[in-house]
Amino acid sequence: MRGWWKAAVGRLRDAWIPVVEAALAATVAWLIAARLIGHPDPFFAPSAALMVLGESRGRRVRQTIELVLGVAAGVLIADLVVHALGPGTGTMLVVLLLTLGLTVAAGASSTLIIQTAVSALYLVVVAAPKGDFVPFRFVDALIGGAIALAASQLVVARDPLAPLVAEARQTFADLAELLDRIDEALDRCDETAAQAALERARQVDGCVERLQKAVQACGETLRLRVRRRRHLGQVEEVEATARQLDYAVRNIRVLARNASTLTRLHTATPPELGAAIRALAAAVRAAGAALATDLTGHDDARRHVGRADEAALEAVRIGAELLESDPPLPVVMIVGQIRATAIDLLRGVGEDDVAVLGRVDEALGLPAV
Repeated sequence: MRGWWKAAVGRLRDAWIPVVEAALAATVAWLIAARLIGHPDPFFAPSAALMVLGESRGRRVRQTIELVLGVAAGVLIADLVVHALGPGTGTMLVVLLLTLGLTVAAGASSTLIIQTAVSALYLVVVAAPKGDFVPFRFVDALIGGAIALAASQLVVARDPLAPLVAEARQTFADLAELLDRIDEALDRCDETAAQAALERARQVDGCVERLQKAVQACGETLRLRVRRRRHLGQVEEVEATARQLDYAVRNIRVLARNASTLTRLHTATPPELGAAIRALAAAVRAAGAALATDLTGHDDARRHVGRADEAALEAVRIGAELLESDPPLPVVMIVGQIRATAIDLLRGVGEDDVAVLGRVDEALGLPAV
């Protein structure tokens, strides 16, 4: 119980700013719709503010505006259908089909799709319009979306690099955690755990995609702020890192597949293989620290680059020693993926391409080209 409480406090400490931001945005949206404009029952003003604010993090401004218009359009369509057909089962079916179709076509996330559908159900079941049609709810949704857009930009204006730093830290942490899972599965020769790690590896692509979107959003934000444009070079470097990280993720996915194959052989995993994977995980964490500290300037990024370099080459050297003992084919394949991942990591932290290839192959015991 104590551990759960400590974890809960930690999560709240990390997320208290978004919580306060969401509560204030919803309240302001309701006050504007109810008190300033005088709309009756302005439920959709705070509702739209919460939906848009929750979905707009890490998005570009244009995408957020499209999100606002999409939420408002969904409310308007539902309102029109209910007004034309009246409440009933058939109306509910038509409203849900139109609302879900619109949000899916707009590329909304599953969370936003469900939230929009629930709002449409509220219109049909609880608050069906009566009398002449007045687009109160549509305007309320626009108000809430506009407040959410303004709130998100105010937070970003204070520290436009913060969302990108957070996303970068999370991406590298997820990748290192995946390597930890693979190591544990191999150490126990646990076929089920290895398969779970492989499934997780297939999901990590989404982490890199979110990082790439965060890079685009941050770049757009900085271009809109003249005083912050000096950071654009750093953002471009993160974009290059994200491309290399995408390659590393693919390599680790292949590594996870071979690890799963190795556990199915039910042979003892060489302890050196675990040491190599742990060294690679350390390199991933150091590369993530280098990227984050380069963006924030709170630490010496080159020191973390040096740690990443050292750990990556150590992983390759351990793998080279393994190859001398004529291991099973899956082990050979894993060592190959360790080499490829080390190259991508070191390229991602800004190391020279030619120098990286030479040093990694030297650590592997290959002759210099």
